Amino acid sequence: MKPIERRLFLDRFLTYVKYDTQSSEESDTYPSTLKQLELSKKLVGELKELGLKDAELVEHGYVFATLPSNVDYNVPTIGLIAHVDTSPDVSGENVNPVTTKNYQGGDIVLKNDTSQVIEFDMNPALKNCIGHDIITTDGTTLLGADNKAGIAEIMGALTYLIENPEIKHGKIRVSFTVDEEVGTGTEHFDVKYFGADFAYTIDGETLGEIEDETFCADTAIVKIHGVNVHPGYAKNKMINGMKIAAELIGKLPKDTMSPETTEKREGYLHPHALKGAVELTEVTFLARDFTVEGLKEKEDFLKNICDELSKKYAPASVEMEVKESYRNMKYKIDEQPHVVDYALEAVERSGVKPIKNLIRGGTDGARLSYMGLLTPNVFTGGHNFHSKKEWVSIQDMEKAVETIVNLVQIWAEKSK
Repeated sequence: MKPIERRLFLDRFLTYVKYDTQSSEESDTYPSTLKQLELSKKLVGELKELGLKDAELVEHGYVFATLPSNVDYNVPTIGLIAHVDTSPDVSGENVNPVTTKNYQGGDIVLKNDTSQVIEFDMNPALKNCIGHDIITTDGTTLLGADNKAGIAEIMGALTYLIENPEIKHGKIRVSFTVDEEVGTGTEHFDVKYFGADFAYTIDGETLGEIEDETFCADTAIVKIHGVNVHPGYAKNKMINGMKIAAELIGKLPKDTMSPETTEKREGYLHPHALKGAVELTEVTFLARDFTVEGLKEKEDFLKNICDELSKKYAPASVEMEVKESYRNMKYKIDEQPHVVDYALEAVERSGVKPIKNLIRGGTDGARLSYMGLLTPNVFTGGHNFHSKKEWVSIQDMEKAVETIVNLVQIWAEKSK
């Protein structure tokens, strides 16, 4: 296999990150921000320039395109998916990527906000990137490697396959989605129209990782109905919903069951947002666990607190509603484990040690797997997503492109 040249993906990536594609949790439109579509439109143009004649921007903002098969036998159609939006948590406006060439270790101080430091001791992946070229932000925004690195790597792999037709592959479907970061990336995704038999999101982090497991996720919305009275005449009458909310949060475990106290396979209850006043206060909790049973236990724990407070402060009331977000895709992917096995083999062929891992979060692939399209997650080489300390190794991006190329080749080989 010929080496992966940086021209295939690097300039694309450095261009994509300059598009402000931040999604919004407050919006009631789809996509949640129209500015995402500016990058989507550019990608349609680039795909057509590559010769993917059916490249299109469909209703709801999805980009779809096809690279036809170059073999004369049946191969499952493989989907490659990445999302254009960046996190609402940190600004994606006026991103200024900075490249540290031939990184030799130590902390990386970000040039336009020197209080932002990527600490060597706190970023173990840096130890494996000595001698690499590292792209960071200037310290004032996020970088957008989540998921513009994945977009660039898919584009790079498509370009490589077109330029090297001796590499055999089946039909490849490409999609660039919107609003993944606000949990609605597949809300209008037409799996049947997409037409893939299996797919991969290129949306992971550390070099070599293939992720086949996500959290099970729900959102619990707690509404506290207090009793409001003019504060000058409120003695023994007012019941303050905000104070009940504070007591509710105070009853959560201090050393367990929170994002800041858990790791690996441990789940949590996370008070994510709070708004309100005396008469009505609303607390939004994120419930997460790797099993449905563990998720239910956490929700029952929270419901018991709500019932206890509702009884204590009657006639005020504390109500809880649970909305399903997504489920652990491993329940589905384990039905056809070769989808992951081929990805691990693709990593190994790239000269990298494959690592099967879990995601303490979710991807478009979690929902897609329950919509009938099994979709594990492939690494991009990015780190510290959703933060000003986000970074990515150019050399690891090269390996991601190589892994994608190997992956579609393996599907063709295994289908003979």
